[in-house]
Amino acid sequence: MIYQIYPRSFADGDGDGVGDLPGLTARLDAVAELGVDALWLSPFMASPQADAGYDIADYCAVDPLFGTLEDFDALVAAAHARGLRIIVDLVPNHCSAQHPWFRRALAAAEGSAERERFHFRDGRGSDGELPPTDWESVFGGPAWTRITEPDGRPGQWYLHLFDASQPDFNWQSPAVWEEFRRILRFWLDRGVDGFRVDVAHGLVKDPAFPDYRTGPASGSMGGEGAPAPYWEQPGLHEILRDWRRVLDEYDGDRALCGEAWVSTIAKTALWVRPDEMHQTFNFHYLETPWRAEALREVIDDSLGAFSSVGAPSTWVLSNHDVVRHATRLGLTAENPQGEGIGPDFPGLPDPEQALRRGRAATALMLALPGSAYLYQGEELGLPEVLDIPNDARRDPTWFRTGGARYGRDGCRVPLPWEAETPAAGFSPSGRSWLPLPDDWGRHARDRQQHDPDSTLSLYRRLLSLRREHGLGTGRLRWLDPAGLLGPRQEPERADAGEGGEAGDAAAARDALALQVGDVVVLANLGAAPRPIRAAGEILVASAPTPGRMLGGDAVVWLDSPDVPETR
Repeated sequence: MIYQIYPRSFADGDGDGVGDLPGLTARLDAVAELGVDALWLSPFMASPQADAGYDIADYCAVDPLFGTLEDFDALVAAAHARGLRIIVDLVPNHCSAQHPWFRRALAAAEGSAERERFHFRDGRGSDGELPPTDWESVFGGPAWTRITEPDGRPGQWYLHLFDASQPDFNWQSPAVWEEFRRILRFWLDRGVDGFRVDVAHGLVKDPAFPDYRTGPASGSMGGEGAPAPYWEQPGLHEILRDWRRVLDEYDGDRALCGEAWVSTIAKTALWVRPDEMHQTFNFHYLETPWRAEALREVIDDSLGAFSSVGAPSTWVLSNHDVVRHATRLGLTAENPQGEGIGPDFPGLPDPEQALRRGRAATALMLALPGSAYLYQGEELGLPEVLDIPNDARRDPTWFRTGGARYGRDGCRVPLPWEAETPAAGFSPSGRSWLPLPDDWGRHARDRQQHDPDSTLSLYRRLLSLRREHGLGTGRLRWLDPAGLLGPRQEPERADAGEGGEAGDAAAARDALALQVGDVVVLANLGAAPRPIRAAGEILVASAPTPGRMLGGDAVVWLDSPDVPETR
């Protein structure tokens, strides 16, 4: 069970309004009490912060914004003392334009070894005034920027799949391979337990550099249909194998986890073959709508694909790049990957319904065999923040699209810790790098700490039971929901009466039933409540179950070891 920490939004120790490593260390007990196994830290390395630290200028230094290397060492020691492992972000697709290598490349001649470490190419057109390809940046706009040569003339173009301040490395260069071996060893020597690899599907580009502007898939993080010529290229697997050999030099369990937006689950499994990564994020599961048939299909596909290569399936619902699932699962309009939402989004959800779905989705996910990832604040039921003032936004997507896309700021607003303190306890000064909503305190940890019905209490109970019953290493079998849940309780509807054939059909269509170990999980994905027919003690439920009624958009776990095979 891995808990993602976005350091700048977790806890501010020095009062400058930005979260930091000492602030995180001071709050470690709260994470340990939640019942997770490891912490994944988004970047804290030296950076101009053009993309919140994913533009790294020095891979082996802590940015003063977050503290010092000594602060990092203290964090690792404190985490290990609490039984928590530390996973750090590795950003190998691109660096900052302030990185010494790129600055030397700008000063060097065309065709030089310095430029070979990046993708510099001549432009098209009579004077090279057009980009080398039509590729689009994930953040909007072209993926190429033209430089001015040292002699003052317009020069070559360099590739950046993200912001112009993030030039892509050229992984055809042996120097890049050697540099990242050095970076891996630097952090492994300091005691880290693994790496989450940013853009693990994008390191290698098609050497032919073909044009590719085919509509919605261009300019995205990938994962839709035929891959772009800069995603899912076969040569990148040799890089992953090289890193695996480095990790295998070290004693103990060290892990590589990939951020890979890949077109199919079967292809995603290629990233976790025995000599490559240990895990990769299951974005297909994250993007699955709240529908029984779709969820069952993606769960089956995931378990089959990952087990075929001997790797655990992974499950995730939220992270720092997507709309929080306590809002997203209630949206009623299309929300393309990475675009974010704001106050004028046409399909905003009912907040209470969205939170119910968010809680239920978590209860379903945490019952599944494999490894699960949580994103800071989801245990508080935090929604996406919609009304960030335009002049306070920070995401490059907002600026590169001229405000057409909101980007990811809404899921990155700092955490509320204590309701009646400055910045809801995030910072002792009351400052905050992104503004906190006026009502943010109602989600604060101290208000939820002793409330048995709070989302925080639900997460603690789910995680405790998951560990107690060994669900992560269990085997899933599907059950017939019509035999375990009664018909929808809607007397005014013809199919809801006494639970005849129509009612059972509705139960099968809008519900899921599964067993892992001695735990039976029932999910009601419809709007109306249903009676729980299954026997067994209720262990935990995402919503109240008065009279053994399972409400709409709710999930319950039952202690039912002897449920017969029904499907």
